[in-house]
Parts: sequence; C-alpha cells; structure tokens
Amino acid sequence: MDQKTKKWLIAAACLVVTGIILMGSIMTMLNWNFGKLSTVKYETNTHIINDNFTNMSLSADTADITFTPSEDGSCKVVCYEQTNLKHVVTTEDGTLKIHMQDERKWYLYIGIHFGNPKITVYLPAGEYGALTIQTDTSDTEIAKDFKFQSINIAQSTGDVINYASAADSIKIKTSTGKITASDITCEGDVTINVSTGKTNLTNITCKNFSSSGSTGDITLKNVIATEKFSIKRSTGDVTLDGCDAAEISITTDTGDIQGTLFSDKVFIIQTDTGRVDVPHTVSGGKCEITTSTGDIKFAVN
Repeated sequence: MDQKTKKWLIAAACLVVTGIILMGSIMTMLNWNFGKLSTVKYETNTHIINDNFTNMSLSADTADITFTPSEDGSCKVVCYEQTNLKHVVTTEDGTLKIHMQDERKWYLYIGIHFGNPKITVYLPAGEYGALTIQTDTSDTEIAKDFKFQSINIAQSTGDVINYASAADSIKIKTSTGKITASDITCEGDVTINVSTGKTNLTNITCKNFSSSGSTGDITLKNVIATEKFSIKRSTGDVTLDGCDAAEISITTDTGDIQGTLFSDKVFIIQTDTGRVDVPHTVSGGKCEITTSTGDIKFAVN
C-alpha cells in the first residue's frame, strides 16, 4: 500500500470517528430521543361527525387505520398527522369520506421522519353499509363490534386485521403483509388475495371462500363455506383445521397441504413429489388437490 493511499484511509477514519463523536454529543444533549431529530411536525386533529351516513370510504398513504367502538355512542375521526399532510373528513350522499390532502412543497418531501400517522374512526357499535379502504403503506384493524353490508380493503404494504362481519362480501387484497380475520359471519363470499404474506382465518362462515397468492402460508381454522373453497398458492403451506365446504379445490406449486374436514369427500389427488395420506372415501363432495412438490394429508372427523 503506497503512502498516498494510507493518507486517504487515515483521513477517512478520522472523519468517521469525528462523525461518531459529534453524533454521540448531539444525542446526549437530546437525551437520546431520536424523535427530536425529526424534521416533520405532527399534530392531532379531531373531526366530530354529526351528519347521518351509511357507507364509508377511506383513502390514505401511510397512515394506519383503526375502527373501534365509541364509548359514548358518538361518531368522530381522530387523525394523528403531519401538519402539512392532513386528512379531509366529510360526509357526502350518505358516505363518510376520508382522504389525504397534500399541501407540501416539493422540498418538504425530503426530511427525517420518526412519526407514525394514524387514523382512528370511533363509531357506535352496529350495522353499516359498504366499507371501502384503499392505502399504500398502512396497517388496518377493524373491531368485531361492527357489521357491514360489504368490506373491500386494498393496500400495497401492510397488515390487515379484521374481526367485523359482512352481509354480502368481504374482499381483502395486499401485496406485502399479513392478513388476519376472525369471528366473521358473511352471507356472501369471502375473498383473500396476497402477493407475499401469511393468511390466518378463524371462525368464519360464508357462501364461497377463495384465496390466491404467490408466497405465503394460509391457515384456516373452523372456516365453513356452504358451497366452495378455492385456494391457490405458488409457494406456501395450506392448512385446514376443522373446516368444510361442499366442494374444495386447492392448488400449490411448492408447499404441504393438510387438513381435517367434517364431512366425507371424494379426493382427487395429483402430486409430482410428495407423500399422500387421505381417506379412501367414495361419497361426498369433490375435494381436488394439486401440488408439484409437497405432502398431502387429510382426515375426516
């Protein structure tokens, strides 16, 4: 190593050490509260809803969304948000609408962010119309105290936790994130679509259940469909624990498929590599299972 290279390395090391010392000194002055480094200011705004509405439509960017029952029976929307990136809350034609209003100048898109925006919708427990939620990077959680005519959630990245029921249909779609749904009664269909992420469903009854995804396990516990199950995965295990439907179709490329059912099925099995252990029943609805690489194991209780 020549002398010039050594000098450059020594200079670089000195700059790194100086930076660490300066950073340590600054954080000591701030009591190691990284939030104080944020260049973005946040505030809490509360919107009291006095108008009547049935449907709800939410559009957000990064704000997490929570639906929770109000303790006093009132209706309000509480937004923890950036001072120049607020959410507009209105009622129009019987629909509660929440959307983001971006008032930032171009240079304000660059900065240090430590806050986490959040929208909390407080509603009286009961029945409502159509719920539509569309976000980019957000988590969504809906309490079990509500029943909607339909639920439609679409987001790019984030987890979805839904305990609410619907009369017609429930549709949940996410590219990257976990989907959890529990204690749901749906007179119509339930559709769950993911690109990458796990799906966990518990105590659900519906007319038809369908789910598609690229990568991610799907686990169903006590999920009952009066007509059909349709599950497709590229990579991921499929587990049915105490589930049933008149007809079942499961297709995967790579992943184990196993489950316990409540009624006899005629099993139609196709696998390239994997062990097969299913009952040799000759009556009941069709249960068609196809996988390229993976074991298949089912039992009827």
